[in-house]
Amino acid sequence: MLMLRSGLLLLLFCAALSAGAIPGSQEDQGGNVEAAESAYQAKDWAKATRLYEQLANSHPKSGIYWYRLGVSLEAIGEHQVALEALAKSQAAGTPSFMVGFSRATVYASMGEWEKAFQALGEAVKQGFNDPDTMLTDPNLQPLRSDSRFPPLLEQVKHNQKPCFYSAENRQFDFWVGDWDVVATADSVPRGSSHIARELGDCVIWENWTSLTTGYAGKSYNVYNPDLKRWEQFWVDNNGGMIHFYGGLKDGNMDYWTDEIPQPDGTRLKRHLQFFNVGPDKVRQFSQGSTDGGKSWQVEYDFTYLRKKGS
Repeated sequence: MLMLRSGLLLLLFCAALSAGAIPGSQEDQGGNVEAAESAYQAKDWAKATRLYEQLANSHPKSGIYWYRLGVSLEAIGEHQVALEALAKSQAAGTPSFMVGFSRATVYASMGEWEKAFQALGEAVKQGFNDPDTMLTDPNLQPLRSDSRFPPLLEQVKHNQKPCFYSAENRQFDFWVGDWDVVATADSVPRGSSHIARELGDCVIWENWTSLTTGYAGKSYNVYNPDLKRWEQFWVDNNGGMIHFYGGLKDGNMDYWTDEIPQPDGTRLKRHLQFFNVGPDKVRQFSQGSTDGGKSWQVEYDFTYLRKKGS
């Protein structure tokens, strides 16, 4: 939840920044904002300081203007005033992990290593997730040889790709790859599927194409940390949609559905299983029941064979 909140805050912050979304005079909305932005991007820190100071004083509730003022002040060596501007930026709503990182660079520039590590640690705790900047920012160079730096860097990498480092989110990795799919009973080819980790390795994305019927579909498989279970959302080119849920059982993915009303008046419950047969083979076995699970009928039984070289 912390990473979701941090991501949303950063998205809103950047959207407001790019839009210059601060009420004010036409001059502020046009010339002053554009000139400040241009100076900031060009690293003309003296000019950026002057322009963002004007904007921040005109719009004291703008976290954006205070933040850029703080960065600009730090760049010209006005450390104490930069810290004050950053404090006002955070009070106005700028994400704390952004302010914390900038505060750490200011303290490092001042040679106050303990305060720098304290600010950096708080930024990481709040969700700072840019390891490249942490490794390349010149102000942090003295901190990189300290034994406290590597653990913080490792946590930043976790913040950047939380699902990659989560054991639960990697449970379905055995299905990832490019596959030729055959019927398990007679090995008759049935289709192909490209299955990949997407969105920071948080989603297992299936792309299915039948061999002869033109039927195609996609599924989005995610680990739900709130409900402690896996979920699959299947959609297809016939307008169909199925929601499965379940989890890893004996090394295999075990999915179920609720009882879903059917056109004939029955209620269909599905049981979908993915058996991890080996590094290059997965069995997908689907059954359905219309009598509350008393009896089950096979819907399909496929074997996925990893394509050579995939």
